[in-house]
Amino acid sequence: MSHFVISNLPLDGLKLIQRTHISDNRGFFSRLFCSDELNAAGWKKNIQQINYTQTIAKGTIRGMHYQINPFAEMKMVSCLRGEIYDVVIDIRPNSSSFLQWHGEVLSSSNKSSLIIPEGFAHGFQALSPDCELIYFHSEAYNSKSEAGINFQDPLLSISWPIEITEVSERDRLHEFIDNGFKGV
Repeated sequence: MSHFVISNLPLDGLKLIQRTHISDNRGFFSRLFCSDELNAAGWKKNIQQINYTQTIAKGTIRGMHYQINPFAEMKMVSCLRGEIYDVVIDIRPNSSSFLQWHGEVLSSSNKSSLIIPEGFAHGFQALSPDCELIYFHSEAYNSKSEAGINFQDPLLSISWPIEITEVSERDRLHEFIDNGFKGV
């Protein structure tokens, strides 16, 4: 029995993962990760780090973050409580979808996750209060390799679904992309 339904999304390599639940009168069982099953979705590396976040206020944006080589990373993002609008930007220079973005609603009720390949910037907006996310990373965080794109970059025109209420100083100060941006 497969614990995941894997779907391709519009940006090459980006995958939507639907987790199946096995339920009975005690509650449910759901697998968050299985390297054998997720290999078909492109996850071919070891997990180097697992992060867990809470975002308190509805409307908060976190992002758009990525790491540059040699610490570029794949991520698998799941929302365990609440609901978010998860956004990725393809920043791979040789990609047919270079500088295109895609958004998906991830929530505790739809049991969805995203597998985000290397070469994508990632961020999200909390659509409900008290959101909790778990991230699986193929590389450990490296502060010297961290980078970001401004979540309000006019070149990208990301359509955030609700009013923006909170953004960190760091995310607010990320640079806008200019016409010379070469990607990662």
